[in-house]
Amino acid sequence: QVQLVESGGGLVQPGGSLRLSCAASGRTFSTYAMGWFRQAPGKEREFVAIMWSRSSTVYADSVKGRFTISRDNAKNTVYLQMNSLKPEDTAIYYCATNPRVWELIRGLSDYWGQGTQVTVSS
Repeated sequence: QVQLVESGGGLVQPGGSLRLSCAASGRTFSTYAMGWFRQAPGKEREFVAIMWSRSSTVYADSVKGRFTISRDNAKNTVYLQMNSLKPEDTAIYYCATNPRVWELIRGLSDYWGQGTQVTVSS
């Protein structure tokens, strides 16, 4: 049974940092694209960052230069380092995976985590 479990969310002041983790189990995802999405209250879920192959990445314009996605295939885990956080980054953050990166970029995945809340507020 495939399972994705996010952790690392919390309350942080504007300008602060958080590191999210997503641990995958049930199969090996080293050849899969893995990514992060977020959903703010009253808004649709949106793409944040995706990583595929060994080091290929793509980011939403809103987080480019502030967020960094990485993965440890030995641990079947993907990370999202978030720096210079802004109030508009407040959302529930989800990880997802798909063997086809072009589908994951569109938000298509059979596997989603339960989400972790990130709140940026003073």
